[in-house]
Amino acid sequence: MTSAPAAIVELYERYAATYDGLRGKALFERPWLDRFRALLKPGGSILDIGCGSGEPIARHLIAEGHAITGVDSAPAMIALCEARFPAHRWQVADMRRLALGRRFDGLIAWDSFFHLTPQDQRGMFPVFAEHAVPGAALMFTSGPSHGEAIGTFEGEPLYHGSLDPEEYRSLLAENGFAVVAHAVEDQSCGGHTIWLARRS
Repeated sequence: MTSAPAAIVELYERYAATYDGLRGKALFERPWLDRFRALLKPGGSILDIGCGSGEPIARHLIAEGHAITGVDSAPAMIALCEARFPAHRWQVADMRRLALGRRFDGLIAWDSFFHLTPQDQRGMFPVFAEHAVPGAALMFTSGPSHGEAIGTFEGEPLYHGSLDPEEYRSLLAENGFAVVAHAVEDQSCGGHTIWLARRS
């Protein structure tokens, strides 16, 4: 599986328009986004890590009055965001080496963080902490248990990795986050495994 994670950015770059069309605009994530937003001050700044095309999550957060900074490794995805939401900040960046020099009221990594290898995921928690103000909300999706899996997109391999839930809890605690809510394969949210935490 060693080559599969490295291929993800190139895959999303080639199929950005296809992904955008298939992603749909139905916001089944809204209940979790509402829980995330409830931890933020009104209009709080949000860092969207692996923002994709900005649809539908960033659009919803913008409509709710939040200032968004979005980062994604695929330039074609960032181009879509820039065209749709020019008043917000968009940057091509590798989340593993993110160093924006500022902190945010909320951080979200929805359907993006889980494309990293388990080892790279471990390295993300200090990155989260470095970009979070005291009291910041953090929400991300993961797998339900430790392991690696290969899905497909447009007939090509699509890598997913995950840590064990207890390791996620430990990493969050070590980096100053307390778990607020956690759901495993939430069927009301498309079967996603979701973590919502808050910076101490």
